[in-house]
Amino acid sequence: MSHLYRQLPPVDALCAGPLAGFPRGVALAAARQVLEDARAEIASGVTVLPDLDRLALARARLLSEGRIRPVINATGVVVHTNLGRSAWGPEARAAATRAMGYCNVEMDLPSGRRGGRLEAIDRLLAALVGCEAALVVNNCAAAVLLALTAVARDREVVVSRGELVEIGGSFRVPEVIASGGARLVEVGTTNRTRAADYRAALTEHTGALLTVHPSNFRQIGFVERPSREALVSVGAEAGVPVLEDLGSGALEDGFGETGVRTAVEAGMDLVLFSGDKLLGGPQAGVIVGKARWVERLRKHPLYRALRVDKVTLAALEATLAAHLAGGAVPTPARLGADVTERTARFSQRLREASVPHRVVPSEGRAGGGALPERALPSVAVRFDGWADAEARALRVGEPSVVARVSQDGLVCDLRCVDVDDEDALLARLVEVCGRAGSPR
Repeated sequence: MSHLYRQLPPVDALCAGPLAGFPRGVALAAARQVLEDARAEIASGVTVLPDLDRLALARARLLSEGRIRPVINATGVVVHTNLGRSAWGPEARAAATRAMGYCNVEMDLPSGRRGGRLEAIDRLLAALVGCEAALVVNNCAAAVLLALTAVARDREVVVSRGELVEIGGSFRVPEVIASGGARLVEVGTTNRTRAADYRAALTEHTGALLTVHPSNFRQIGFVERPSREALVSVGAEAGVPVLEDLGSGALEDGFGETGVRTAVEAGMDLVLFSGDKLLGGPQAGVIVGKARWVERLRKHPLYRALRVDKVTLAALEATLAAHLAGGAVPTPARLGADVTERTARFSQRLREASVPHRVVPSEGRAGGGALPERALPSVAVRFDGWADAEARALRVGEPSVVARVSQDGLVCDLRCVDVDDEDALLARLVEVCGRAGSPR
């Protein structure tokens, strides 16, 4: 295939041709990357060169504009992992913007001395869930890793066999325990574990008892787990901490989920949960519980490697403050939203724009490993005959719209669509309808 190598244009030719309108550094980087990819394809045995001009333009746009862009989420999945999980509320967005410049993240302004970066979050979480202290790291997996490393390194961690789960991204509980330098001790069976099983596993080497939220599946039927109070009693007898990985981060009980407050009130020493799932804030791993154990984690060297930046802190503070004030945090609001009237009004606008469609029953989902068995009854607009081509056209246009393809049709659920985005969504649907012609 040596003749294909000879057909490759010089870097300067690409820069002077399709990339002429881009800054020199962007053009050079895009041209070199596209040519390098082309050489690799030739080496792999391709017989025809791709459209290098088109690829160079796409690469230059990616380098200059960035990959991440806003998306209108019309899937009905509230905590959509591929779309950044929870959408922040207006207070969190404003707080994050304010924090992007210089801010008093570690300064007490009245005294001018160094201040605690988590002071406000400590107070907010104390008010919201009744904990003695709190800590924040960059995600819930990091929270589990830090907790196990700080309290149980070179010791044993007792876990029910029914909770040795794997969740998204190949996060496996046994491997996280091993990464924390602890040794796993399995107790009970897949479906039934009792407090007596934990008690029988206690030795002088026990470092912690750990209970884990199943995240994205449920066990039903012949199933038994000890109560939190019983597990706390077992830990207290042995003088070892009891840790609970709650995962989803609902502050109060609801939608079939145990809230953080319930776990704290049951006496758990440390409760670990996500900031970007049901809490509705930024990606973070939140640790709450008894002050002596939280402080032990705070003093561990690993904490500094896992702590979050000022923008995440600001957004999390604002999200917690909105919960405390009873504000409308988008994620909890969308989980319980009734979009029937909104959908009817949107359907009328589609008819006025001559876009054929139907209003159909639909089911939303919480997503993000939360509420796995709970459907969110809804209605949606369906475009019969639209499929992958129309879905792709919606995704790659401006603004990008992500909807669901279902049984030879495309479905748009307004549950996660901001009211302010309805005009843009309508315009994109009219545009795609014009390309596709009348749906079959």
